[in-house]
Amino acid sequence: MSASAVHSLWTTAADPISKIDAPKIEYGQLSPTLIVVGAAIVGVLIEAAVPRKSRYYAQVIVSAIALTAAFAAVVALAADGYGTTKAGIVAMGAIAVDGPALFLQGTILLAGLVGLFTFAERRLDPAAHGNRVDSFAAQAASVPGSDSEKAAVRAGFATTEVFPLLLFAVAGMLVFPAANDLLTLFIALEVFSLPLYLMCALARRKRLLSQEAAVKYFLLGAFASAFTLFGIALLYGYAGSLSYATIAQVVDGTLTTVDPALAQTMGNDALLLIGMAMLIMGLLFKVGAVPFHMWTPDVYQGAPTPVTGFMAAATKVAAFGALLRVLYVVLPGLRWDWRPVMWAVAIITMLGGAIVAITQTDIKRLLAYSSIAHAGFILAGVIATTPDGVSSVLFYLGAYSFVTIGAFAVVTLVRDAGGEATHLSKWAGLGRRSPLVAAVFAVFLLAFAGIPLTSGFAGKFAVFKAAAEGGAAPLVVVGVISSAIAAFFYIRVIVLMFFSEPRAEGPTVAVPSPLTMTAIGVGVAVTLVLGVAPQYFLDLASTAGVFVR
Repeated sequence: MSASAVHSLWTTAADPISKIDAPKIEYGQLSPTLIVVGAAIVGVLIEAAVPRKSRYYAQVIVSAIALTAAFAAVVALAADGYGTTKAGIVAMGAIAVDGPALFLQGTILLAGLVGLFTFAERRLDPAAHGNRVDSFAAQAASVPGSDSEKAAVRAGFATTEVFPLLLFAVAGMLVFPAANDLLTLFIALEVFSLPLYLMCALARRKRLLSQEAAVKYFLLGAFASAFTLFGIALLYGYAGSLSYATIAQVVDGTLTTVDPALAQTMGNDALLLIGMAMLIMGLLFKVGAVPFHMWTPDVYQGAPTPVTGFMAAATKVAAFGALLRVLYVVLPGLRWDWRPVMWAVAIITMLGGAIVAITQTDIKRLLAYSSIAHAGFILAGVIATTPDGVSSVLFYLGAYSFVTIGAFAVVTLVRDAGGEATHLSKWAGLGRRSPLVAAVFAVFLLAFAGIPLTSGFAGKFAVFKAAAEGGAAPLVVVGVISSAIAAFFYIRVIVLMFFSEPRAEGPTVAVPSPLTMTAIGVGVAVTLVLGVAPQYFLDLASTAGVFVR
């Protein structure tokens, strides 16, 4: 073959490459996520370049500024109408900027900011070798109890990497409920899961328990991710596209142009049903719904308590946001197929979480089973399949996240010689020893129980009302019974704190710095404001309750 012929082949083959369009990225509408990712990268550079003594302050300041700025960006976008009239699909079809996305992103950023305050707390443990210590291991890479760990404690080391990890987790959570194609959804899932696996293993006290929790979470999370990815592959085979809108059109039968190469496999219902089941299974794992809940109590108990609080609040918000978008935007045409399954999952989740919680003797495990029961209550709103269902779920997630972080922040205060005193017997008589801390914890427990004048009541009322109007009245009956069962063990803890004799060798309540006080104060304020005057926030959630398609 002559050189000129080869050259002509080369030019004809290369010609289409010049026609690849540059990607069109709407930086303004993606600014909340970009700010957090940028700050996380700065946090990594701080670890590399800043002297060890100064890293803690640099990381806390950078993280706080980033989360505040990202929240301001969300508020600015909402005020500019991107949640309602200007809602649309950006980043070449990968991300949706609409009411639910902005509402959930704002909730996640505020939860991240309040969670950051608990991460940065350094006054609860006694100072070690003249250095203030936080909840995280001095040196994560050293074996628990080894000489290298003791040397790291003596030298005053601190695992300041948790701050960029927190920011990366938040960044993934911001994209997760806003993802508009399945690949973006999966990448966001991994981006926020991997930092959480790491942070669960970093407890300063009870390190072996913490590492066991992280391994369990990682292994089960990897299985769930595999199911999710396989489901995505099957849905791609079914629809010939990863885009939510295209899959929805193929499900409805309204797609007009079909690629002839894909026409053979497209529309195969077996691919659709198995793919949908696997994708939803992965999302239900993240939500902590029964029967995909087994990781929750072990991980909540073993992880450092600040991480547990942040994870319990923010992961639920992100995962329910993604679940809502998948069910309402991608699979509305399959409502008759997924609703009965969701009914069953919601019922066993509500009853399972509430009944098993009664048997728990550890406060963190009790809150874990409580969070499983709450996942069931929120699923009742998801099943409503009405605009009110979406807005009630958004409101519940906002209310629930602050109560959760506040409750876990209180758990960090009750300590004995071994660190946090999480066994319930240790909490006996806490109301006489430290009335204020016990009263604050009682407020959070009453909110979890759904007692009137707390945010928990307003949230449950909204969700159950939406479910009843959406034709799921029997589910509401099960929800009310589950709430009554759950109220029993919340009230039991309150009785234990206020009406039991304190033990002589009982735990002490540590005096926190203003950081943890702020986290607890915000939790109490949100709980009472959303309980006494929820209407403004319910209206905000209903305004934000429309998905862009």
